[in-house]
Amino acid sequence: MKITAAVVPVRSAPFEMEALDLAAPLADEVLVRVVASGMCHTDLHARDGYFPNLPYPVVCGHEGAGIIEQVGAASADLAPGDPVVISFPWCGECGPCRAGRISYCERARSLKSSGRRVDGSIPMSRDGEPVYSCFFQQSSFASFAVAPAKDVVKIRRDAPIEMLGPLGCGLQTGAGAVLNVMQPAAGQSIAVYGVGGVDLVGLMAARIAGRDPIIAVDRLSARLVLSPANSVPRIRSKAAASRRLPKSARSPAAGPISHWRRLPCRLCFGLPSTGCEVSAPASWSAAPVPARRSASRCRGCRAAGPCAA
Repeated sequence: MKITAAVVPVRSAPFEMEALDLAAPLADEVLVRVVASGMCHTDLHARDGYFPNLPYPVVCGHEGAGIIEQVGAASADLAPGDPVVISFPWCGECGPCRAGRISYCERARSLKSSGRRVDGSIPMSRDGEPVYSCFFQQSSFASFAVAPAKDVVKIRRDAPIEMLGPLGCGLQTGAGAVLNVMQPAAGQSIAVYGVGGVDLVGLMAARIAGRDPIIAVDRLSARLVLSPANSVPRIRSKAAASRRLPKSARSPAAGPISHWRRLPCRLCFGLPSTGCEVSAPASWSAAPVPARRSASRCRGCRAAGPCAA
């Protein structure tokens, strides 16, 4: 079938809208009419050659949401007309997958950025020549996409599907980091470094899980306008943390910094996900120091057990 897609013709080239051909879905795949797709920084990395195994020309996009148009013969749980979000790929056969830890799939790299299906075929083409796709096994920067049926999640028909593409990557990354990996107890403190898409979801997950206090940190005051700190009690914003920093620490190239020790309490958890060189060291420097643990608890830490202040 004929589709329209945003193609990266060569490494670091701009996206170009082109007419392509898309093959029919295999038995274990579905054909999705893409309603909307998120733009993740990973897509820009792919455009610019971050993935050494990714060939060009390629169609990126891995936060797709849309309506199923066709299902393969082995896709029994889905039907045409179902609204879905396309998530990340996993093989289902390696140790982590068999243990239910599919986000740690051992074949993740090849599934995400080889430009091919698992069987090596390439579903997109132009004038008979392959256009590499299957980015995260979906390539959602197109009007239609084929994806493994096991990687799509059916959603309610009244859900705003045009807004839900980022559930496939960024939103579950932020929420999963807090709820599934950190698993903090209610009342423990957390700081989120950088108020971007992933981080905002981390803030929301922390609020749902009863973290207290929750601290949003960003070097740009304008970013904090989107933070729940403006509407949810007990979420504190550190606007452009920088105002309290010496000039030497305001540069993205600055090393570990100690100003986070001025926060209202020693942090139990930190979520750095900005890509800024100072954010990870900042979260480490604010982490609990075992030698300073005491039996008392500071005002902000209400978790059971000794406080790290």
